[in-house]
Amino acid sequence: MDLFKSGNPTLSEKRFKDTVLEEVVTHENAMTVKGTLQKFGFLFLMVMATSFYSWKEFADGGNVMPLILIGAIGGLVVAIVLMFKKEWSPFLAPAYALLEGLFVGAISAYYNFAFAEQAPGIVINAVGLTFGTAIAMYLLYSFRIIRATQKFKAIIMTATAGIAIFYLIAFALGFFGIQIPFLHEGSVMGIGFSIFVVALAALNLILDFDMIENGAAMGAPKYMEWYGAFGLLVTIVWLYLEILRLLSKISKR
Repeated sequence: MDLFKSGNPTLSEKRFKDTVLEEVVTHENAMTVKGTLQKFGFLFLMVMATSFYSWKEFADGGNVMPLILIGAIGGLVVAIVLMFKKEWSPFLAPAYALLEGLFVGAISAYYNFAFAEQAPGIVINAVGLTFGTAIAMYLLYSFRIIRATQKFKAIIMTATAGIAIFYLIAFALGFFGIQIPFLHEGSVMGIGFSIFVVALAALNLILDFDMIENGAAMGAPKYMEWYGAFGLLVTIVWLYLEILRLLSKISKR
């Protein structure tokens, strides 16, 4: 069905349909929404565990750059493999969570140190806003206040792809010493851009919730709970990092 789409590349119609076509799924080994959310909770705890480790390393004066590189590159590699080998999700999703925690913890510790005077508690505020936003999006979706219609999905998917391409271009330009000011500076344009990206990340949660619900309805195999939880974690981490960036820009005003 055409409505079964998500802006998150890890959660797509084809990936769920393929699992249903490839396997005979019984009620006992079928994906459920509850099971997916439980596995997301487990992955989130794993992220918190390694985040605490890299945070402590930074606090103790250690060099966290290797942790950032291992977390970022390792997480990217695992994510790419998972997109093609979804049946490995029960093993690779936890590995991704551990690697992502190393990256998130080190980045968070850096922001906490860099903005200790300008914005004390910036990390706690970012975590709180991320939780609040995720819960709000879940309630808005559950009560069908925001519906994942075909038009809604098309807009969010297009905007998300555009932001991804823009970030890749900005990253490439950085190698030549070219910086895009509003990406890092606390100008009105910079803050406005970050608000837009935060809103976009939040709306991607609506698509993820819809994708997980439809995956369960289609009778996807049980291991897709891990895959769905992984996809949801990707969006949550993106949302957190964008909120952290937004708060840092506001503190510079």
